[in-house]
Amino acid sequence: MTKLLLKAFLKDNSDLNSSSARASVGILSGAVGIVSNILLFALKIFIGTVSGSVSVTADAMNNLSDATSSIVTLVGFRLAKMPADEDHPYGHARYEYLSGLAVAAMIIVIGFELGKTSVEKIIEPAAVELSVPACLALLGSVAVKLWLCIFNRNLGKAIKSSALLATSADSRNDAFATTAVLIAGIIELVFHIQIDGIMGLFVALFILYSGVNLAKETISPLLGENASPELKELIISVMRTCPEVLGYHDLMVHDYGPGQRFASIHVEMDHKADPLYCHELIDTLERNCLEEHNIHLVIHYDPVVTGDEELDRMRHIVIELLKAQDSRISIHDFRMVKGEKQTNLIFDIALPSELMQKKKEIKSKLDSCLAVIDDMTYYTVVDFDMVAFNDEKC
Repeated sequence: MTKLLLKAFLKDNSDLNSSSARASVGILSGAVGIVSNILLFALKIFIGTVSGSVSVTADAMNNLSDATSSIVTLVGFRLAKMPADEDHPYGHARYEYLSGLAVAAMIIVIGFELGKTSVEKIIEPAAVELSVPACLALLGSVAVKLWLCIFNRNLGKAIKSSALLATSADSRNDAFATTAVLIAGIIELVFHIQIDGIMGLFVALFILYSGVNLAKETISPLLGENASPELKELIISVMRTCPEVLGYHDLMVHDYGPGQRFASIHVEMDHKADPLYCHELIDTLERNCLEEHNIHLVIHYDPVVTGDEELDRMRHIVIELLKAQDSRISIHDFRMVKGEKQTNLIFDIALPSELMQKKKEIKSKLDSCLAVIDDMTYYTVVDFDMVAFNDEKC
Protein backbone atom coordinates (compact mmCIF):
# COMPACT_ATOMS: atom_id res chain seq x y z
CA MET A 1 0.00 0.00 0.00
CA THR A 2 2.81 2.41 0.87
CA LYS A 3 4.52 1.85 -2.48
CA LEU A 4 1.25 2.30 -4.37
CA LEU A 5 0.50 5.59 -2.62
CA LEU A 6 4.05 6.81 -3.22
CA LYS A 7 3.83 5.90 -6.89
CA ALA A 8 0.49 7.65 -7.23
CA PHE A 9 1.55 10.73 -5.25
CA LEU A 10 5.09 11.23 -6.58
CA LYS A 11 5.88 11.79 -10.22
CA ASP A 12 9.40 10.46 -9.70
CA ASN A 13 10.27 8.66 -6.47
CA SER A 14 13.72 7.50 -7.60
CA ASP A 15 15.45 10.03 -5.34
CA LEU A 16 13.49 10.23 -2.12
CA ASN A 17 16.23 12.30 -0.45
CA SER A 18 15.75 15.32 -2.69
CA SER A 19 14.10 18.26 -0.94
CA SER A 20 11.06 18.22 -3.25
CA ALA A 21 10.53 14.46 -2.84
CA ARG A 22 10.91 14.68 0.97
CA ALA A 23 8.32 17.45 1.09
CA SER A 24 5.92 15.42 -1.06
CA VAL A 25 6.34 12.35 1.18
CA GLY A 26 5.71 14.46 4.30
CA ILE A 27 2.63 16.06 2.76
CA LEU A 28 1.36 12.60 1.74
CA SER A 29 1.77 11.39 5.33
CA GLY A 30 -0.01 14.44 6.72
CA ALA A 31 -2.86 14.22 4.21
CA VAL A 32 -3.45 10.48 4.84
CA GLY A 33 -3.35 11.11 8.60
CA ILE A 34 -5.85 13.97 8.43
CA VAL A 35 -8.33 12.04 6.27
CA SER A 36 -8.04 8.84 8.34
CA ASN A 37 -8.45 10.57 11.69
CA ILE A 38 -11.35 12.74 10.52
CA LEU A 39 -13.18 9.63 9.25
CA LEU A 40 -12.50 7.80 12.53
CA PHE A 41 -13.70 10.84 14.47
CA ALA A 42 -16.97 11.03 12.50
CA LEU A 43 -17.61 7.27 12.81
CA LYS A 44 -16.94 7.15 16.55
CA ILE A 45 -18.97 10.27 17.29
CA PHE A 46 -21.92 8.70 15.49
CA ILE A 47 -21.59 5.30 17.23
CA GLY A 48 -20.85 6.90 20.60
CA THR A 49 -23.91 9.15 20.35
CA VAL A 50 -26.25 6.38 19.21
CA SER A 51 -25.01 3.81 21.75
CA GLY A 52 -24.38 6.30 24.55
CA SER A 53 -20.84 4.99 25.00
CA VAL A 54 -18.65 7.54 26.77
CA SER A 55 -15.42 5.63 25.99
CA VAL A 56 -16.08 5.65 22.25
CA THR A 57 -16.94 9.36 22.31
CA ALA A 58 -13.73 10.09 24.26
CA ASP A 59 -11.72 8.06 21.75
CA ALA A 60 -13.32 10.08 18.96
CA MET A 61 -12.01 13.30 20.48
CA ASN A 62 -8.56 11.69 20.63
CA ASN A 63 -8.78 11.09 16.87
CA LEU A 64 -9.59 14.76 16.40
CA SER A 65 -6.39 15.71 18.24
CA ASP A 66 -4.49 13.19 16.09
CA ALA A 67 -5.70 15.03 13.00
CA THR A 68 -4.04 18.12 14.48
CA SER A 69 -0.75 16.21 14.74
CA SER A 70 -1.07 15.28 11.07
CA ILE A 71 -1.63 18.94 10.21
CA VAL A 72 1.56 19.82 12.09
CA THR A 73 3.47 17.20 10.06
CA LEU A 74 2.04 18.46 6.78
CA VAL A 75 2.79 22.12 7.58
CA GLY A 76 6.30 21.24 8.81
CA PHE A 77 7.23 19.55 5.53
CA ARG A 78 5.67 22.36 3.50
CA LEU A 79 7.76 24.94 5.36
CA ALA A 80 10.91 22.78 5.09
CA LYS A 81 10.51 22.86 1.31
CA MET A 82 10.93 26.64 1.15
CA PRO A 83 14.15 27.67 -0.63
CA ALA A 84 16.99 29.59 1.00
CA ASP A 85 16.53 33.34 1.30
CA GLU A 86 18.52 36.33 2.50
CA ASP A 87 17.62 35.76 6.17
CA HIS A 88 18.06 31.97 6.00
CA PRO A 89 20.87 31.25 3.51
CA TYR A 90 21.05 27.59 4.63
CA GLY A 91 17.40 26.94 3.82
CA HIS A 92 14.44 25.97 6.01
CA ALA A 93 14.89 22.19 6.19
CA ARG A 94 15.06 22.26 10.01
CA TYR A 95 11.30 22.88 10.05
CA GLU A 96 11.07 19.12 9.56
CA TYR A 97 12.91 18.59 12.86
CA LEU A 98 10.65 21.15 14.56
CA SER A 99 7.50 19.39 13.33
CA GLY A 100 8.82 16.13 14.78
CA LEU A 101 9.51 17.90 18.07
CA ALA A 102 5.97 19.32 18.07
CA VAL A 103 4.49 15.85 17.58
CA ALA A 104 6.70 14.51 20.39
CA ALA A 105 5.45 17.32 22.65
CA MET A 106 1.84 16.40 21.80
CA ILE A 107 2.55 12.76 22.65
CA ILE A 108 3.92 13.82 26.06
CA VAL A 109 0.86 15.99 26.73
CA ILE A 110 -1.49 13.16 25.73
CA GLY A 111 0.42 10.73 27.97
CA PHE A 112 0.23 13.15 30.88
CA GLU A 113 -3.50 13.74 30.44
CA LEU A 114 -4.18 10.01 30.08
CA GLY A 115 -2.16 9.34 33.22
CA LYS A 116 -4.10 12.00 35.11
CA THR A 117 -7.44 10.55 34.00
CA SER A 118 -6.30 7.01 34.83
CA VAL A 119 -5.29 7.96 38.37
CA GLU A 120 -8.71 9.58 38.87
CA LYS A 121 -10.37 6.34 37.66
CA ILE A 122 -8.25 4.28 40.06
CA ILE A 123 -9.32 6.50 42.97
CA GLU A 124 -12.96 6.65 41.85
CA PRO A 125 -13.66 3.64 39.56
CA ALA A 126 -16.35 4.10 36.93
CA ALA A 127 -18.08 1.45 34.86
CA VAL A 128 -16.92 1.07 31.27
CA GLU A 129 -19.82 1.04 28.79
CA LEU A 130 -19.02 -1.52 26.10
CA SER A 131 -21.59 -2.50 23.48
CA VAL A 132 -21.20 -4.49 20.27
CA PRO A 133 -21.15 -1.34 18.06
CA ALA A 134 -18.64 0.23 20.44
CA CYS A 135 -16.38 -2.84 20.24
CA LEU A 136 -16.54 -2.85 16.45
CA ALA A 137 -15.70 0.86 16.33
CA LEU A 138 -12.73 0.41 18.67
CA LEU A 139 -11.45 -2.65 16.78
CA GLY A 140 -11.68 -0.74 13.52
CA SER A 141 -9.80 2.14 15.11
CA VAL A 142 -6.99 -0.19 16.27
CA ALA A 143 -6.69 -1.65 12.76
CA VAL A 144 -6.52 1.79 11.12
CA LYS A 145 -4.02 3.08 13.69
CA LEU A 146 -1.76 0.07 13.24
CA TRP A 147 -1.87 0.61 9.48
CA LEU A 148 -1.02 4.30 9.94
CA CYS A 149 1.85 3.28 12.24
CA ILE A 150 3.32 0.95 9.61
CA PHE A 151 2.61 3.41 6.80
CA ASN A 152 4.39 6.33 8.49
CA ARG A 153 7.23 4.12 9.70
CA ASN A 154 7.87 2.92 6.14
CA LEU A 155 7.80 6.50 4.86
CA GLY A 156 10.06 7.62 7.71
CA LYS A 157 12.61 4.91 6.98
CA ALA A 158 12.46 5.60 3.24
CA ILE A 159 13.49 9.25 3.68
CA LYS A 160 15.17 8.85 7.11
CA SER A 161 12.78 11.32 8.76
CA SER A 162 12.54 11.57 12.55
CA ALA A 163 9.32 13.58 12.13
CA LEU A 164 7.53 10.75 10.33
CA LEU A 165 8.90 8.19 12.79
CA ALA A 166 7.43 10.33 15.58
CA THR A 167 4.08 10.33 13.76
CA SER A 168 4.34 6.54 13.43
CA ALA A 169 4.95 6.22 17.18
CA ASP A 170 1.93 8.45 17.85
CA SER A 171 -0.32 6.10 15.84
CA ARG A 172 1.16 3.08 17.64
CA ASN A 173 0.46 4.67 21.02
CA ASP A 174 -3.15 5.36 19.99
CA ALA A 175 -3.57 1.70 19.02
CA PHE A 176 -2.24 0.65 22.43
CA ALA A 177 -4.54 3.08 24.25
CA THR A 178 -7.63 1.91 22.36
CA THR A 179 -6.67 -1.74 22.90
CA ALA A 180 -6.40 -1.01 26.64
CA VAL A 181 -9.96 0.38 26.62
CA LEU A 182 -11.19 -2.77 24.87
CA ILE A 183 -9.38 -5.16 27.22
CA ALA A 184 -10.55 -3.28 30.31
CA GLY A 185 -14.12 -3.31 29.03
CA ILE A 186 -14.09 -7.03 28.23
CA ILE A 187 -12.56 -7.94 31.63
CA GLU A 188 -15.17 -5.83 33.40
CA LEU A 189 -17.97 -7.37 31.33
CA VAL A 190 -16.83 -10.96 31.96
CA PHE A 191 -15.27 -10.84 35.44
CA HIS A 192 -16.88 -7.66 36.84
CA ILE A 193 -13.46 -6.28 37.78
CA GLN A 194 -12.81 -2.59 37.09
CA ILE A 195 -9.23 -2.22 35.82
CA ASP A 196 -9.81 0.57 33.32
CA GLY A 197 -7.75 3.03 35.40
CA ILE A 198 -4.85 0.62 35.94
CA MET A 199 -4.67 -0.27 32.23
CA GLY A 200 -4.82 3.39 31.33
CA LEU A 201 -1.98 4.22 33.74
CA PHE A 202 0.33 1.60 32.20
CA VAL A 203 -0.46 2.89 28.71
CA ALA A 204 0.11 6.47 29.87
CA LEU A 205 3.56 5.60 31.25
CA PHE A 206 4.47 3.90 27.97
CA ILE A 207 3.29 6.92 25.97
CA LEU A 208 5.27 9.30 28.20
CA TYR A 209 8.39 7.16 27.81
CA SER A 210 7.90 7.07 24.04
CA GLY A 211 7.33 10.83 23.86
CA VAL A 212 10.44 11.69 25.89
CA ASN A 213 12.63 9.44 23.70
CA LEU A 214 11.21 10.96 20.53
CA ALA A 215 11.81 14.46 21.90
CA LYS A 216 15.46 13.56 22.58
CA GLU A 217 15.88 12.22 19.04
CA THR A 218 14.45 15.37 17.44
CA ILE A 219 16.25 17.81 19.76
CA SER A 220 19.64 16.15 19.18
CA PRO A 221 20.17 17.33 15.56
CA LEU A 222 18.94 20.80 16.49
CA LEU A 223 21.65 21.00 19.17
CA GLY A 224 24.33 19.92 16.69
CA GLU A 225 24.99 16.20 17.16
CA ASN A 226 28.06 14.44 15.84
CA ALA A 227 27.83 13.13 12.28
CA SER A 228 26.79 9.51 11.94
CA PRO A 229 29.45 6.94 10.98
CA GLU A 230 27.58 6.39 7.71
CA LEU A 231 27.74 10.09 6.81
CA LYS A 232 31.43 10.27 7.71
CA GLU A 233 32.11 7.25 5.54
CA LEU A 234 30.34 8.90 2.59
CA ILE A 235 32.60 11.95 2.81
CA ILE A 236 35.77 9.93 3.43
CA SER A 237 34.96 7.65 0.48
CA VAL A 238 35.21 10.69 -1.77
CA MET A 239 38.63 11.53 -0.28
CA ARG A 240 39.84 8.00 -0.97
CA THR A 241 39.20 8.41 -4.68
CA CYS A 242 42.14 10.84 -4.89
CA PRO A 243 45.59 9.15 -4.62
CA GLU A 244 47.23 12.51 -3.90
CA VAL A 245 45.37 12.74 -0.56
CA LEU A 246 47.80 11.31 2.01
CA GLY A 247 45.56 11.79 5.03
CA TYR A 248 42.51 13.63 6.32
CA HIS A 249 41.33 14.98 9.66
CA ASP A 250 39.15 17.62 11.35
CA LEU A 251 35.94 16.46 9.68
CA MET A 252 33.09 18.67 10.88
CA VAL A 253 29.48 18.36 9.72
CA HIS A 254 26.78 20.97 10.22
CA ASP A 255 23.21 19.75 9.77
CA TYR A 256 20.70 22.42 8.70
CA GLY A 257 18.03 19.82 8.08
CA PRO A 258 17.63 16.85 5.75
CA GLY A 259 19.25 17.63 2.41
CA GLN A 260 21.02 20.70 3.83
CA ARG A 261 24.31 19.35 5.17
CA PHE A 262 27.51 21.37 5.18
CA ALA A 263 30.90 19.90 6.05
CA SER A 264 34.58 20.81 6.24
CA ILE A 265 37.65 18.58 6.30
CA HIS A 266 41.44 18.99 6.18
CA VAL A 267 43.32 16.92 3.60
CA GLU A 268 47.08 16.32 3.60
CA MET A 269 49.06 16.43 0.36
CA ASP A 270 52.76 16.29 -0.43
CA HIS A 271 54.34 19.72 0.00
CA LYS A 272 56.33 19.17 -3.21
CA ALA A 273 53.17 18.96 -5.34
CA ASP A 274 52.17 22.02 -7.41
CA PRO A 275 49.73 24.11 -5.27
CA LEU A 276 47.65 24.96 -8.36
CA TYR A 277 47.34 21.27 -9.19
CA CYS A 278 46.33 20.50 -5.58
CA HIS A 279 43.77 23.31 -5.70
CA GLU A 280 42.21 21.80 -8.81
CA LEU A 281 42.06 18.37 -7.16
CA ILE A 282 40.36 19.85 -4.10
CA ASP A 283 37.79 21.65 -6.25
CA THR A 284 37.01 18.34 -7.95
CA LEU A 285 36.57 16.54 -4.61
CA GLU A 286 34.22 19.24 -3.33
CA ARG A 287 32.18 19.10 -6.52
CA ASN A 288 31.96 15.29 -6.45
CA CYS A 289 30.79 15.30 -2.83
CA LEU A 290 27.97 17.69 -3.69
CA GLU A 291 26.90 15.84 -6.82
CA GLU A 292 27.12 12.32 -5.38
CA HIS A 293 25.93 12.88 -1.79
CA ASN A 294 24.34 16.36 -1.74
CA ILE A 295 26.85 17.52 0.88
CA HIS A 296 28.32 21.01 0.64
CA LEU A 297 31.96 20.28 1.47
CA VAL A 298 34.79 22.76 2.08
CA ILE A 299 38.30 21.25 2.02
CA HIS A 300 41.30 22.81 3.72
CA TYR A 301 44.66 22.04 2.10
CA ASP A 302 47.44 20.90 4.45
CA PRO A 303 50.86 20.46 2.77
CA VAL A 304 52.94 17.86 4.62
CA VAL A 305 56.64 17.06 4.48
CA THR A 306 57.43 13.58 3.16
CA GLY A 307 60.70 11.65 2.95
CA ASP A 308 62.31 13.31 6.02
CA GLU A 309 63.71 10.52 8.20
CA GLU A 310 64.19 12.65 11.31
CA LEU A 311 60.69 14.10 11.09
CA ASP A 312 59.19 10.62 10.61
CA ARG A 313 61.20 9.32 13.57
CA MET A 314 60.07 12.10 15.90
CA ARG A 315 56.46 11.78 14.80
CA HIS A 316 56.59 8.07 15.61
CA ILE A 317 58.15 8.81 19.03
CA VAL A 318 55.49 11.42 19.86
CA ILE A 319 52.69 9.06 18.85
CA GLU A 320 54.08 6.26 21.03
CA LEU A 321 54.51 8.56 24.03
CA LEU A 322 50.92 9.81 23.75
CA LYS A 323 49.51 6.32 23.18
CA ALA A 324 51.24 5.26 26.40
CA GLN A 325 49.07 7.83 28.22
CA ASP A 326 45.85 6.82 26.44
CA SER A 327 45.46 4.63 23.36
CA ARG A 328 42.68 6.85 22.00
CA ILE A 329 44.95 9.90 21.59
CA SER A 330 46.03 10.72 18.03
CA ILE A 331 47.95 13.53 16.31
CA HIS A 332 47.94 15.27 12.94
CA ASP A 333 49.56 18.23 11.15
CA PHE A 334 52.98 17.22 12.46
CA ARG A 335 55.78 19.64 11.52
CA MET A 336 59.33 20.17 12.74
CA VAL A 337 61.10 23.54 12.70
CA LYS A 338 64.79 23.58 13.65
CA GLY A 339 66.36 26.54 15.41
CA GLU A 340 69.83 27.30 16.75
CA LYS A 341 69.05 26.24 20.33
CA GLN A 342 65.95 24.08 20.01
CA THR A 343 63.72 22.17 17.62
CA ASN A 344 60.03 23.00 17.61
CA LEU A 345 57.61 20.12 17.14
CA ILE A 346 54.32 21.62 15.96
CA PHE A 347 51.20 19.44 15.80
CA ASP A 348 47.59 18.95 16.90
CA ILE A 349 46.50 16.42 19.51
CA ALA A 350 43.02 14.86 19.26
CA LEU A 351 41.56 13.92 22.65
CA PRO A 352 38.37 12.16 23.80
CA SER A 353 35.99 14.66 25.39
CA GLU A 354 36.61 13.31 28.91
CA LEU A 355 40.36 14.05 28.57
CA MET A 356 39.96 17.66 27.48
CA GLN A 357 40.29 18.75 31.11
CA LYS A 358 43.73 17.08 31.29
CA LYS A 359 45.37 18.93 28.41
CA LYS A 360 48.09 20.52 30.55
CA GLU A 361 48.91 17.23 32.25
CA ILE A 362 49.15 15.35 28.93
CA LYS A 363 51.41 17.98 27.39
CA SER A 364 53.58 18.17 30.50
CA LYS A 365 54.19 14.40 30.50
CA LEU A 366 55.00 14.49 26.80
CA ASP A 367 57.50 17.32 27.24
CA SER A 368 59.19 15.52 30.14
CA CYS A 369 59.69 12.38 28.04
CA LEU A 370 60.95 14.31 25.02
CA ALA A 371 63.47 16.15 27.18
CA VAL A 372 65.58 12.99 27.66
CA ILE A 373 65.65 11.98 23.98
CA ASP A 374 69.03 12.44 22.19
CA ASP A 375 71.05 15.56 22.86
CA MET A 376 68.52 17.80 21.13
CA THR A 377 66.20 20.20 22.91
CA TYR A 378 62.63 19.70 21.74
CA TYR A 379 59.87 22.18 22.38
CA THR A 380 56.26 21.27 21.56
CA VAL A 381 53.73 23.71 20.14
CA VAL A 382 50.39 21.95 20.49
CA ASP A 383 46.73 22.63 19.65
CA PHE A 384 44.07 20.32 21.05
CA ASP A 385 41.08 18.94 19.14
CA MET A 386 38.31 16.52 20.07
CA VAL A 387 38.42 12.93 18.84
CA ALA A 388 34.82 13.43 17.66
CA PHE A 389 36.28 15.31 14.69
CA ASN A 390 39.33 13.06 14.32
CA ASP A 391 38.35 9.43 14.78
CA GLU A 392 40.29 6.53 13.31
CA LYS A 393 38.91 7.18 9.84
CA CYS A 394 39.94 10.82 9.92
